[in-house]
Amino acid sequence: MTAPPLHVVPLHGLLRGRPGTGPNLQMVERSLMVYRRAWPILITGVFEPLFYLLSIGIGLGALVGKVAGPAGRPIGYVEFVAPAMLASASMNGAIFDATFNVFFKLKYDKIYDAVLATPMTVGDIALGEITWALMRGAFYASAFLLVMAAMGLIHSVWAVFALPAAVLIGFAFAATGMAATCYMRTLQDFDFITMAMVPMFLFSGTFYPLSVYPRPLQIVVEWTPLYQGVALLRGLILGAAGPGLLGHAVYLALMGLAGRAVVARRLGRLLLR
Repeated sequence: MTAPPLHVVPLHGLLRGRPGTGPNLQMVERSLMVYRRAWPILITGVFEPLFYLLSIGIGLGALVGKVAGPAGRPIGYVEFVAPAMLASASMNGAIFDATFNVFFKLKYDKIYDAVLATPMTVGDIALGEITWALMRGAFYASAFLLVMAAMGLIHSVWAVFALPAAVLIGFAFAATGMAATCYMRTLQDFDFITMAMVPMFLFSGTFYPLSVYPRPLQIVVEWTPLYQGVALLRGLILGAAGPGLLGHAVYLALMGLAGRAVVARRLGRLLLR
């Protein structure tokens, strides 16, 4: 969901700056000012993964029974689905702010043109927007983790790293989502975002084990970013920690850094031409 028209938020705070705040934090502060009046939009994202967990994880789980978890260990279906919903919440919370909202600021409200009239740079804008997007993803992840803890779905001390891992997922999708937005020309181009996100959500080991696929398709799925996040969180929450989790984390970190580099270069061309 997108925020309300962003031109209603004044830029005088950015022009003056505040002691102890850097340019990136001022971009985050502006987003907080927007959502201060539109907090119901922010809250609604908490419920989507919860509804999936209750309807599919618990409802359908009563019919499914046990499934193969990490290392092939049988686990309850709701325990299998819950970490995947956490990864999806981090992805959705980050990517919507980094795509739809950034597009409107860039193409319609011309917010970034006004920001560049201040001492802020294109790099400040990119980092500030990515930071806010992953903060939104972290908010959704934190709320969902509390639900999981209340339902008794956390089974390992390694789960203390689940929130940092969720933030890493948010960083990867926020940076690459904003990078993709910098190449979009019209609202119709967002169909490509939907075409990428929906298959990832459905087929990245979210609702059933990877073993149900033929091996060639397994290889394709294993290289998708959401699968990396799902596997990372599932391993941490269910106690299947190992060197493979580090590989998932490195993948997501490199994805985020690559997206950040593309944003800085492409956004500069759009705003400074």
